[in-house]
Amino acid sequence: MARLQADKAMLGAPFLFVLLWSSSFVTAKIGLRHLSPLLFVAVRLTACAVVLTVLMLVFRRSWRPLGGWKWIHCAVAGALLNAVGLMAPHVGLTTAPAAQIALVQSLTPLLTAAFGVVLLHEGLRRSQWLGLALGLMGVGLVVGEAALASPLRFQGLVLAFVGVLGLVAGTLYFGHFCRGVPPLPGATAQFLSAAVVATLGAWLLETPRADWTEGAVAAVVWNTVMVSLGGMGLYFAMLVRGTVARASANFYLVPGTAALLAWLFLGERPSMLAVVGLITASAGCWLVAAGPTKLLPDEVR
Repeated sequence: MARLQADKAMLGAPFLFVLLWSSSFVTAKIGLRHLSPLLFVAVRLTACAVVLTVLMLVFRRSWRPLGGWKWIHCAVAGALLNAVGLMAPHVGLTTAPAAQIALVQSLTPLLTAAFGVVLLHEGLRRSQWLGLALGLMGVGLVVGEAALASPLRFQGLVLAFVGVLGLVAGTLYFGHFCRGVPPLPGATAQFLSAAVVATLGAWLLETPRADWTEGAVAAVVWNTVMVSLGGMGLYFAMLVRGTVARASANFYLVPGTAALLAWLFLGERPSMLAVVGLITASAGCWLVAAGPTKLLPDEVR
């Protein structure tokens, strides 16, 4: 019964994750008006690490599940997912629109599924591969337009792709090494590692700039509590209960949602080609998420 209730509760997780993750591009864009990008990420991840460490102490959770090599595996996954996955696209947000950065991140399912088949033996049906191809086409339309229109915008989208590589690598690493670790200690180790990497990045790679206005504080608080803690918590829960390809497929819904939010709150109006790209990528998301995952022969026992 408890398992059934948990499964029902997870039905809405993908939609909530999409909304939270999409909102991060808009709120980050607002926060970056007042904070340098790597400092923004470092503050956000450090706050997450502090909150989770306090929760570990308050609830008296044991650190033993992180014994052996588990803490190293969680640290690597956290550095890839939360540090690399956030630092590069936040720099990209300073030169490219929020919706286009979000669209590039929809490449995450394509690369995750491809590597997931090879490394984790997860199978996809033909319709799902078609969906992944549509997603790639949608991203290609927008990136191609950006490359022709503005070198700075294209550079921002390239940095967003670096973040995709971090997300894909972290997702696959988590799926292979970290699924057996309890959520709270595992997340704490991940965010502690990510906070260290992001802080070093802010110190070594930029001249930090901070103007702590109400907008800056609100952006940091939202992205810390609702996105990094809430959104990534949902993402890890979906990873534990499903395949990495199915969990990461939700990123295809992010660009359209982010474009709508950016239009409402930032006044960003996408071009017609960008709209076509968004629709194409969203159609790909539906195909990937709708088809059941097919077990490969060595998984059938």
